[in-house]
Amino acid sequence: MRLSTKGRYAVMAMADLARRQDDAERAVALADIAERQEISLSYLEQLFARLRRKGLVQSARGPGGGYRLARPAEATTIADIVHAVDEPLKTTRCSAPTKGCMLKGERCLTHDLWEDLGHRIEDYLASVSLADVIGGRLRAGRQAA
Repeated sequence: MRLSTKGRYAVMAMADLARRQDDAERAVALADIAERQEISLSYLEQLFARLRRKGLVQSARGPGGGYRLARPAEATTIADIVHAVDEPLKTTRCSAPTKGCMLKGERCLTHDLWEDLGHRIEDYLASVSLADVIGGRLRAGRQAA
C-alpha cells in the first residue's frame, strides 16, 4: 500500500497548522505552511478546500487571514485528514468489494491478508491524533516497546 502525496501533504500541512495554533491568535497563512513544508501553494489550496468542506479547518479572509483548526488537535485523527482529501487506504488490487482481482473475478489467494492489513492501517491512523504527531508521542511509544 502506498499513501500518495495528497494524503501525506495534507497530514504534514495539518500538523504544521496544529503546531502553530496556540502560538498566535491569528489564522495561519497557507503561503507560510507551503514555505515551511516545501509544498506547492496551489496544491495546498486544493487540499485545504477539501479539508474545509469536511469541517477540519476554518478559513478567515482579509488581513491576517488564513486557516485554523476547526476542532482541537486531540480530536482530529490522521484517518480524518486522509479521508477528507479522498485518499483511498486500499491494500488490495480488487476493483470492487464484491469483485476479486483475478481475471475471472475471483479473489486471489492473498486477498484476506492484504484486506486485514488495510483494516489495521485504518485502525492505526484512526488511533493517532494530530496532538500525538506534534507532541512527538509516536516515536516515544515505539522506543518503550
